[in-house]
Amino acid sequence: EDVALAARVPPHVHMGTSSWTFPGWADFVYRRHYPSQKEFVRSSLEEYVAHPLLRTVGIDRSYYGPLPREELASYAALLPEGYRVVMKVWDEIAALSYPDHARFGARAGQPNPRFLDVGAFAEHVTLPVEETFRSHLAAYVIEIPPTPHAPDVARFEERLDRFLVEAAPFGPFSIEVRDARLLTDRYLEILATRGASHCFSFWTRMPSIAKQRERIARSLGGAGVLGPVVVARLMLPHGKSYEKQKAAFEPFDRVVVPQPAMRADVVALADACAEAGLPLYVVVNNKAEGSAPRTIEALARRLTERESPSKQG
Repeated sequence: EDVALAARVPPHVHMGTSSWTFPGWADFVYRRHYPSQKEFVRSSLEEYVAHPLLRTVGIDRSYYGPLPREELASYAALLPEGYRVVMKVWDEIAALSYPDHARFGARAGQPNPRFLDVGAFAEHVTLPVEETFRSHLAAYVIEIPPTPHAPDVARFEERLDRFLVEAAPFGPFSIEVRDARLLTDRYLEILATRGASHCFSFWTRMPSIAKQRERIARSLGGAGVLGPVVVARLMLPHGKSYEKQKAAFEPFDRVVVPQPAMRADVVALADACAEAGLPLYVVVNNKAEGSAPRTIEALARRLTERESPSKQG
């Protein structure tokens, strides 16, 4: 059934999950027996990528520290040729100001001097990727977390413009702002001029994906998408907390609270990408609805059970 469904999903749409090591996905993603959690973490990616509906995966661990060559090489060895992933950039480079979190210690709330530092990015992030993983990279996602205080919008725009110019050979880049105050005309102009895209984030403090598209269309015209690669990350419903969703949804084996508006927004985004000739990578977190693979199944059905530009394309 999954194979038949996947065959009808438009080829420009690549859906996958945000990370992959969840034992609660046994029986519908994972069918092998793994003798230990350590072996499951080490080997389950091979089984994950064999699932017909899971055409991409989000590598989120790279947000908390650059991944070494050896780890990237081990991932590459498990991925089929042409299988591309979405990788987050280390938060020491992606944070405009250090989030108000205990792991940042005395730096919490302070401006980050290494924000979008191309030298640090090249040394710590791209060097091992270029050596071992480049053929599997769909896009880097630069997730810019909310700042404890009002963001320095001018500094953000200036640093972003410079980064996208200097780091252009390493792209493509998809920028995920998690503060709507950064979604300015100048920000969108920089993306369009420098060949980067806006990452559509379904997240607790951001407007809906439809409203983000409307904002882009109002500023730049067109269908509200920017290339060369479009990324959508379905993380957390508006107003919800990560911890409460996690507690309510574990072990992530079923959809608990469907998000029909979110699903409709993703289908409309897929249609817009089809019309623009752009690939779409949709990365889903368990905290969006309860089970990321089950959300992907539901999205696949929405994409295939109707006539639409994406289906016709």
